[in-house]
Amino acid sequence: MNWIDLKEENQIAEIDKISAQTPVLIFKHSTRCSISSSALSRLERQWKSELIDIKTYYLDLLNFRSISNLLAQHYNIEHQSPQIILVKNGKSIHSASHQAIGFEEVMNGLK
Repeated sequence: MNWIDLKEENQIAEIDKISAQTPVLIFKHSTRCSISSSALSRLERQWKSELIDIKTYYLDLLNFRSISNLLAQHYNIEHQSPQIILVKNGKSIHSASHQAIGFEEVMNGLK
């Protein structure tokens, strides 16, 4: 996967703008959590970039918790970890956490 590091609050406006053209996936990862590491690994193993045109952002929750809080507020979703958020046209169209994180779930969320 071609992750774009989400490290600055102003990137949320960028994500909204990009999502008008192509969907955006945000993966919120807690680097000290084995469940989060498993979810990230599972998603990366299952990923089929030839089947999907999507931008992928990676957020390190431990270093950028304020951005995670801002994402929850901006997209009107409850904070979870690990978590994926699908954004289209500047709005969250799907979010999932823990065992519900996987390529198939991303594809279903885009339908």
